[in-house]
Amino acid sequence: MADKLTAKAEQTRAGIVDAALRLFRSEGYDAATMRAIADEAGVSLGSTYYYFSGKEELIQAFYDQLQVDHGAAAETAFDRAAFADRLRGVMESFVDVAEPFHDFGGQFFRNAADPRSPLSPFSAESAPAREASTALFRRAVEGSDLKVAPALSQELPELLWLLHMGVVLFWVHDDSEGQRRTRTLIAGLVPLVDRSVRLTRLPLVRGLVDDGIGLVRSLRG
Repeated sequence: MADKLTAKAEQTRAGIVDAALRLFRSEGYDAATMRAIADEAGVSLGSTYYYFSGKEELIQAFYDQLQVDHGAAAETAFDRAAFADRLRGVMESFVDVAEPFHDFGGQFFRNAADPRSPLSPFSAESAPAREASTALFRRAVEGSDLKVAPALSQELPELLWLLHMGVVLFWVHDDSEGQRRTRTLIAGLVPLVDRSVRLTRLPLVRGLVDDGIGLVRSLRG
C-alpha cells in the first residue's frame, strides 16, 4: 500500500479500525472475525484486507493512534522544568486518553501478554508505538531540572518506559471508577522515582548504578 493515502482512503481505514474496536469490546478479540469487522465498517471484506492483513495489524493501528493521542495529551507536561512534573504529566495523560478503552484492554491483554504475539508491546510489530512512547519519556528527562550521569541519562527513558508498562498492567486490572487507583499509584510513584534517580549522583550509589547499567546493556545484547 502506498505510504501516502488519500483523504477518502484514510477515512475508510479509520472507519475499519473504529469498527474493529467496537466489535472487540462487544464480542471479544477472538470472536470478532475480519468479515464481521468489514460488515460493521460497511465495506467489503476485500477492502478490509487491502488496508489490514489481519486483526493483529488492526490492533497495531490502535496502538499507533493511541500513542498519537498520548503524545498530544502529554505536550503540556513539557512546559514545566521539574522532572517529577513532566513524568507525572506523561503517565497521567496516558490514563486520560486510554480511559475510554479500559474495558477493551482487559479483553486483548492475554494475547498481548504472550511474548511471541505480535500484539506484545515488546514485539517487532509494536516497535513504532514503543519508540514513540519511549520518546515521551526521553523528553521528560531532557531539558528538565534532572542532573544525572550521561550513561544513566541515556538509559533512563527506556527504563521509565518499562516502569510505564508496569503501570499499564496495573491499569488493565484496575476496576475503580475512572481508574482512580492507577492515578493514586502514579501520584505516589513519581516522587519515589524522582528522589531515587537524583540519589544516583551520590558517590556511594554511583557504583551500583554503573553495575545496573552494565547489566541492562548486557541483557539487551
